[in-house]
Parts: sequence; structure tokens; C-alpha cells
Amino acid sequence: MSGLADYDCIVIGAGAAGVAAGRALARGGASFLILEARARAGGRAFTLDAGGFPVDLGAGWLHSADRNVLLPLAEQQGFAFLRDTPPWQKSADARGFETSDQRAYRAEQGRFFQRVQEAADGGQDFAASELLGPDARWTPLIDAMSTYVNGTETDRLSVLDYAAYEDTEVNFRVAEGYGALIQKLGADLPVRFGCIARLIDHGARPLRVETNQGTLTARAVIVTVPTSIIAHGGLRFRPALPARVEAAAMLPLGLADKLFLALDGAEDFPVDSRLYGATDRTATANYHIRPFGRPLIEAYFGGQFARELEAGGPEAFADFAIGQIVEALGSSYRARLTPVACSSWARDPFALGSYSHALPGHAGARAVLAKPEGDGLFFAGEAVSPGFFSTVHGAWETGERAAEDALAAR
Repeated sequence: MSGLADYDCIVIGAGAAGVAAGRALARGGASFLILEARARAGGRAFTLDAGGFPVDLGAGWLHSADRNVLLPLAEQQGFAFLRDTPPWQKSADARGFETSDQRAYRAEQGRFFQRVQEAADGGQDFAASELLGPDARWTPLIDAMSTYVNGTETDRLSVLDYAAYEDTEVNFRVAEGYGALIQKLGADLPVRFGCIARLIDHGARPLRVETNQGTLTARAVIVTVPTSIIAHGGLRFRPALPARVEAAAMLPLGLADKLFLALDGAEDFPVDSRLYGATDRTATANYHIRPFGRPLIEAYFGGQFARELEAGGPEAFADFAIGQIVEALGSSYRARLTPVACSSWARDPFALGSYSHALPGHAGARAVLAKPEGDGLFFAGEAVSPGFFSTVHGAWETGERAAEDALAAR
């Protein structure tokens, strides 16, 4: 690479991938700047105070904790963890969902997962919904669970991509918040907030990045923005990269939203217990009661249902959740529940969703998006992780890798 540049590297996005890239670039002695459109770091990992407690409106669990690269970093920073069995691996409250029915549901869900794995082992790629099985009793609930896990219903989910996800089923939670951890890890990095990257001229040497705050140059650029931003033209390339934009479009962001309710008299419930909203429909919520022993209910919404509720604002989430909880537990609970925080990731202009999934027939899009463009343009983020997509640690690993590639190209 030739020509004078403002920086060795510019990183676009201060989420987990961008922070990881920045830390790796700092270790390598590179001059760099991270551009972040928001007024904060963390991206889709976002912790805020709700009712006096830290809550994660985005990513909340260290999945595959026994292989999660962020666990030792969090321990070094003095963060505390909840290491107990997560609620989705335990029996739920039996009200409205008898224990025998829960066993039947889990058995059918297990058979569905097995069919997905067998189809993937055979190299087939089609919509996972085709493998839901002949017994329709649990189909709506399996689809609802898919919206929480994948952000989408199974008819928009690639079988090969679904099966490629790596999960050791060891899940920890950060007491101070996952978003708070990412912010802490990036606290000493050079970040320009409120800086929106609009175009990358990768045909120029050095590369040029046009932003709302002017044009910057660098020998290398690492792109960590969500696939939705690339697919919808929020970040453009010169020369155009049609194959990469198409790959981003085949990896849309699903939607997983959360609502937090303060619960008066929370001691009536076991710590980290769970309540199913409904078992006969996909348009339902799932409730985590007393996370960390706090007097809160963490309600999960996903997929198309979450998009519909987002149109009505936080009040729509609260009205639905309170109504569903009252139906399950009794009218006295209406006065015991108070909304304290709610996410709307599809309406966030710098996310437009929660995390990526491959559309049926397009599991290969992750590899297309991950490939560097020449020796100066690199891509990172959860969407380009081959096995840990949709996770913070997957994003982190790709950010480190992109930084290493950028350093090697100097």
C-alpha cells in the first residue's frame, strides 16, 4: 500500500467486533480510529439502569461459556457471573403448561433438532419449517422459540446455517451487564462517536472513508456494521461490491426484543424461574422471573410478532405482557407490574434488527461476506462468524481476526 494516510486502520463500528479489533490493533502498535454512529460503544450489547438494576436490552448471555473468549477478559475486569442453569434448561411454571406437556414439547423439539441435523449432514439446505414434523401440537411453540433464539420463524431459517451454530450449552450471565462489559473493554480506545460512515472508496490508495464529519483516510478499513446496514445501502462501497451486498441481504437481522417489568412481591416466585405466555401460538412472549434474584420479569418477544408490537411502541409490549401474565396468574398481578425498560431493535437506525440468520439456500453467504476485499478492506461482526454467529463472542473473534489480517497487510 502506498500514499500518506491519516491512520493505519479505520474501524467502522464500536460494537463487540469493533472493540475487539481496536484492542488487537493497539497491541500491534497500529495507529487507528474507531468510528461509531451512536453516542455509546457496545452496539447491540446495551446495558442500562432499570428500576435500580442493570439490565441488558440486547445480548445478555455468555453462550458456550466454556469456549467463550470474553469470559477470561470479564474475569480480569472483575465482573461477576451467574453460573447456574439458565431458565430455558429447567422446567417452567406449570400454570397453563402442565409438566407432562412440557416433557412432550421438549421431546418433539428434540426430534425437530435431530431432523435438522440429519438434513444438514446430508448437505441439504431448505427452510427448517419443512422439518417440523407431522404432529402440529407443538409447532407454534417451536416456532416461537425460534424467534427468541434466531430472531425469526423457521420458514425463513436455513437448515445448513441453523445446524452450523456451535453451542456447548454452557451459559453464564454477567451480573453488571454484557453491554457494560463491552463498554469497559473499549473504554481506553480512540472512538469518534456520532460519526456515521457513509461510503468507503477502496479503489483509492490510501482508502477513503466518507462520513457525516468529513473524509478520513487509512491504509486499511475494518467494517463491523450489521448486515442490514450494508444490504440497505446505509454504507456504500466504491467500486461497488454487488456480491457482498447480496450476501448481506441473504443474512438479514432477525428480531428479538425485551421488556422489563418491575414485580412487586417478587419473593412469591423462585429465583430464575420461567413462565410460558402461551403454548398454542407463535405470537406470544416468554417470561424470565427474578433474573439474578431481582424483583423483575424479563419478557422475550421475537420475529414478526415483535415487529408488529414495535409499531405500537413500548406501550404495546407492556400491554400485551401484562395482559398475558394476568391471564396466567390472576387479576391481582395487574397492580404488581410496572414497565421499566423496553428495546426496539428493528427501529434502531444503526441496527435495524437483532442478529443475523441465513435465508434458506444461502448458508454460504457468511463465507462470502467474511472474505477480505484485496489487502485493505476487511469485514467482521457476528454475521461473518462461521459457527458463533448471533453471539457477542462470535463478533469478538471475527474482530480480532480482521485486525490481525489488517496488521499483516501493512
